Amino acid sequence: MNTFLENQNWRYATKKYDTTRKVSAADLEVLKEAIRLSASSYGLQPYKVIFVESEALRAKLQPAAWGQSQIIDASHLVVFANITDFGDTQIDDAIENLTVTRGLPADALSGYSDFMKSKISTLPVENRNTWTAKQTYLALGNLLNAAAELKIDVTPMEGFDPAQFNEILGLDALGLNAAVIAAVGYRHAEDATQHYTKVRKSNKELFLTL
Repeated sequence: MNTFLENQNWRYATKKYDTTRKVSAADLEVLKEAIRLSASSYGLQPYKVIFVESEALRAKLQPAAWGQSQIIDASHLVVFANITDFGDTQIDDAIENLTVTRGLPADALSGYSDFMKSKISTLPVENRNTWTAKQTYLALGNLLNAAAELKIDVTPMEGFDPAQFNEILGLDALGLNAAVIAAVGYRHAEDATQHYTKVRKSNKELFLTL
């Protein structure tokens, strides 16, 4: 746990990336597996995660992200896109995956399936989209923590226009919406912010015991 806390103190939202350094294929697989293993409501993972490596695509995306340099300077850009209009079809797919993975009869989880549909599919579309968007942040958290373990920098970013990202990446046609993004790579030696003292609320300010 001490190592975990040390890594959390090491990480920060990197402002300037070293354009000469790329995350290795092996480390990318570790990061992807950490994202895949992330917790999600009902274990449904109501999102897709897009790794944007194309320099041309990232150049198009940069203006839609307030011109921030991390978009093009980082090794990779990760887009967490929530599934829009999530409902019965996706729940059926998840139940099928669950029964196959655990070797259960096809109808073994029909009651659980009906329960999830009664709680999710009956919600207004706007509420469902808000719920699926929130789930992406759990996956983002796993990325941040796994990257810190590997001494890979990550900048979580909400400063972008989702509609423009959706258009450029063709997400609307896939039933997806860009919810949050993250630049992944290695800090530049000239990024002064890496030397700033981390500022957080004190335990007394942050925690309540009832």
